[in-house]
Amino acid sequence: MDPKIFKQQLLDQLYAPYKKCIECPLGGLGRKNVVFGEGNPDASLMFIGEAPGQEEDEQGRPFVGRSGRLLTQTLTSLGINRPDVFITNIVKCRPPNNRKPFPEEMAACKKLLLIHQIKIIRPRVICTLGAAAVEGLFERMVKITHIRGTILEYLESHVVPAYHPAYVLRNPAVFDIFKKDIQKAYFLSLKNQ
Repeated sequence: MDPKIFKQQLLDQLYAPYKKCIECPLGGLGRKNVVFGEGNPDASLMFIGEAPGQEEDEQGRPFVGRSGRLLTQTLTSLGINRPDVFITNIVKCRPPNNRKPFPEEMAACKKLLLIHQIKIIRPRVICTLGAAAVEGLFERMVKITHIRGTILEYLESHVVPAYHPAYVLRNPAVFDIFKKDIQKAYFLSLKNQ
């Protein structure tokens, strides 16, 4: 069987019990959709952000608002097709008022879904978007300005932290750094293919 089809079936089985998830407080705080993620289930490059925003919650898709448009434009400018990568978030439900997810919310979603997504997809490289994504993955506080662009390890994947696109929209001067970090993650994902 085609690995892409097989991995998508595994992801579908993983998601099925959580379509109306209430395993953490976010499940009962007014979200419309659980935003599992989208893209190539056999991707060598996976992006993990913080949490769905309003547009993501409404559409049930990750990174489709202003930040998502910047991410997609950046990928395109680097010759990366969005459908060829996998994009998700640490938490799959929108926090109220787009607040940062609490550690217990990140831990619950990581245990129930994110770790399994990573184990199914088995990306060579994970590019985390923003400090919360790194904190949720590694369960420790970080300063994204200090850690961005470095290469870390998680499970069997390299991890390249990058700024969150929302931060780049507020601070356009860091766009070139953001683009460079995504390019670094992409090139690393192509090694030994």
